[in-house]
Amino acid sequence: MITPEIRLDEVSKFYGEVLGVNRVTLRIPPGITSLVGPNGSGKTTLMNLITGLVHPDRGTIEVRGISPRNPEQLMRFTGYATQYDAAPRGATGYEFVSAGLLLYGYSSEEARRMAWKALERVSLTDAANRKVAAYSKGMRQRVRLAQAIAHDPEVLVLDEPLNGLDPLVRAETIALFREFANRGRHVVLSSHVLQEVDVISDQVILIANGMIIAEGQIRGVRDEMHEHPSQFLIRCRDASRIASILFEMDHVTEIKLHEDRLGMLVWTRSRQEFSRALTRIAGNGSPIDSVMAADENVDALYEYLIGGGR
Repeated sequence: MITPEIRLDEVSKFYGEVLGVNRVTLRIPPGITSLVGPNGSGKTTLMNLITGLVHPDRGTIEVRGISPRNPEQLMRFTGYATQYDAAPRGATGYEFVSAGLLLYGYSSEEARRMAWKALERVSLTDAANRKVAAYSKGMRQRVRLAQAIAHDPEVLVLDEPLNGLDPLVRAETIALFREFANRGRHVVLSSHVLQEVDVISDQVILIANGMIIAEGQIRGVRDEMHEHPSQFLIRCRDASRIASILFEMDHVTEIKLHEDRLGMLVWTRSRQEFSRALTRIAGNGSPIDSVMAADENVDALYEYLIGGGR
């Protein structure tokens, strides 16, 4: 039995002279796949290509064997929630979700039942009859998700779906994604929060400047890319002295002192050796106030993945 997948082969998309994505080849299996990249990297273009909202200038795409150029068939098993408000401001949450189901061809009774079920799954039934215009950012996020899942799709494509959610709703939403994935379905989402991506994703796709930079688990990708040092911020009282000690170590590739001389940014090729070195330095009487990984955000990750800004 062939596992259904999302396939992109040498896909390029241009908006006039502006590059959207360039020669992207991907095989996305069922499960939770996160697209990670800075603004303008090509994440939304990739999602729009998968869902058929735009078509490639070159290359081919198949979503579980269906071309996005066949939108009626594709959208019967695909749900897409963009990061933009799509609901008419005068519509209630229930009207917004049920209207989408009517467009799919469901009867009024089916649309009513399925809409309420979807709203229940995103904990929004109490506000179902309120106008979307009165919703908070998190509530608007949830009603878009409800519309995307209402027809129980095999493929969910979600642009920044966790933005604006409080911790409890965020945990419930992640559990919903995992439920879909455990049923052999696709959940393709974008995020800027690396800790969340690490926790929830089966696969991560790093994209920058319209090109795929790396695939896999973020930690695994980072560990394999030994030529790209990790970055740490250190706050300490004797920064110049500590910097001179660290710079004598082979695993330290660069150090930049802060202007106040009370801290530094350190690049190291070995987190383990760096940790041991700091322990020795502190044990020898040099106070270190704090140590924080500086590459725990998307922009810093891309800085060392693509060599920008250095």
